[in-house]
Amino acid sequence: MTDQLVIAGRAFNSRLIVGTGKYRSFQEMARAHAASGADMVTVAVRRVNLTDRTKESLLDYIDREKIFILPNTAGCYSADEAVRAARLGREVGLSEWVKLEVIGDEQTLFPDTEQLIQATKTLVKEGFIVLPYTTDDLIVARKLIDAGASAVMPLGAPIGSGMGIQNLANLRILRERITEVPLIVDAGVGTASDAAIAMELGADGVLMNTAIAGAHDAVLMAEAMRAAVEAGRKAFLAGRIEKKLYATASSPLAGIVK
Repeated sequence: MTDQLVIAGRAFNSRLIVGTGKYRSFQEMARAHAASGADMVTVAVRRVNLTDRTKESLLDYIDREKIFILPNTAGCYSADEAVRAARLGREVGLSEWVKLEVIGDEQTLFPDTEQLIQATKTLVKEGFIVLPYTTDDLIVARKLIDAGASAVMPLGAPIGSGMGIQNLANLRILRERITEVPLIVDAGVGTASDAAIAMELGADGVLMNTAIAGAHDAVLMAEAMRAAVEAGRKAFLAGRIEKKLYATASSPLAGIVK
């Protein structure tokens, strides 16, 4: 692969990152992961049985030789909570990487950016590779990068809403101004066209869970998302034509004998 997603020096063949929650069964999850082509999946540390290995776990359905596990701190509402969850994930051997979530509001699940920056600083000092879920605020993104974040992951719409990309202008600004680390759109995708739009805007990747797991056919939707991310990336690299108010003939008239 010549167009890989590189985060903190590690290369991934897929620019689609998927989750592990809300599936009807672990078996369906595994099939959807395979169909998505993703080689990184997120796992909520606080929702996985990490102590009693005799009981069935979603970890049993992830091929860790092919798929990289990205622990996340879902369900944490303070920097201290999130830091503890990240430490637990590392202690039990999940990863020293973390998708950092610090929620500030129960209804919208918007991040608490102040606590997020604080947690990022702490975890980076402890050697973590931190990928924070954040708002689409350029200033917050810059502060996260200054704190040592290895990527910034702005939302496209509220988590699990399926509303699609609602903040085109802000994401375009982030794409133009954030060049040091990957920009990964996280949250809000509902269908394949949403993923394609995110990639066409120049996102380096897209992270999603509900859009696949909640679909009537999760495996088929995973295939669609894979194709959409790939198509959106190619369209961005190709460079779209300029938008014009009036028509331009597809077959130029120059040279035509009248």
